[in-house]
Amino acid sequence: MAVEQGVRSARTGDHITATGRRKTAVARVRLRPGSGAITVNGRELNAYFPTIKDFVLVAGVLEQFGKQGAVTVDITVDGGGLTGQAGACRLGIARALKALETDLAEPLRQSGLLTRDGRMKERKKYGLRGARRGTQFSKR
Repeated sequence: MAVEQGVRSARTGDHITATGRRKTAVARVRLRPGSGAITVNGRELNAYFPTIKDFVLVAGVLEQFGKQGAVTVDITVDGGGLTGQAGACRLGIARALKALETDLAEPLRQSGLLTRDGRMKERKKYGLRGARRGTQFSKR
């Protein structure tokens, strides 16, 4: 098991497990040698992420490193919206690929795939209508 800066990827028998997070979405990725099928919550990738932007965000990682036909990916994702879930899946797949082949670690890092996007929704403050928006000023 490789633990690095709070990142946990585990090799269990024939598959590798990794976790990806983005906003409030959490994706648990299982990567194993296989036909190249990607399933998200029991559905095909293009059925779960119908927009091309989210589809490419997830599938692009495997395509970029030539693994799209070599590994089968099973993803369980929950929380957040579709774009946040796609970002979480992308990070989980990248971490699993790093655990699968350690020589891919530097190219993955160079392309920015191993960096977690830390942007979260800003909390609402008291006395305001949202995180920053105040009430409308009335002169009279």
